[in-house]
Amino acid sequence: MSDSTPGTIKVSPRAIANIASKAVLSCYGVVGMAAATLRDGIAEILQVESSHRGVEVNVVNDEIVIDLYVVVEFGTRISEVAQNIMETVKFHVEKSLAMPVAQVNVHVQGVRVSDSDY
Repeated sequence: MSDSTPGTIKVSPRAIANIASKAVLSCYGVVGMAAATLRDGIAEILQVESSHRGVEVNVVNDEIVIDLYVVVEFGTRISEVAQNIMETVKFHVEKSLAMPVAQVNVHVQGVRVSDSDY
């Protein structure tokens, strides 16, 4: 007797956040990920190994909604950097999971001069 359904695959929000944060960090104009909450009005850039903390993932009706908290490089056009982040994250998450991404929301928590400009 064989069952037509072999089983289910569940992907944790943390795994989705890791995929999204790696995609964000590959984008031009991104200095780093930031925590969702600002402390004393200052965005703290997260270490690469904890950059998933700058991502909030919600899965509703098999659609993914991703909120990203980023710090962008001073002198870049924020709207273009944010649009690039949205497209890159959507592409990488959908490619990895074969699930639709309904929304990618970018929250710019700060603007910084990158270390390479010194």
